[in-house]
Amino acid sequence: MCFFYILHSPSKDKYYIGATCDSIESRLAKHNMKHIGYTGQTNDWTVAYFEKFETKKEAFDREKQVKGWKSKQRTLKLINGD
Repeated sequence: MCFFYILHSPSKDKYYIGATCDSIESRLAKHNMKHIGYTGQTNDWTVAYFEKFETKKEAFDREKQVKGWKSKQRTLKLINGD
């Protein structure tokens, strides 16, 4: 089982879009660790949205699709189910 996910950082009011074949919980823990990179700047990331997929390809294709939107408003609509 693989996942497409969207994280939210309240302190930055930013979203992070990703995909993984790890569990959502373990991936979130990695994002909240201090490290070099975009999500390492803060440790308050929460899961705002996720979808399950049978294959890695499907999850990563969905990540690519949503990142291609380049629209915070469209991403918020997905999160809110609009």
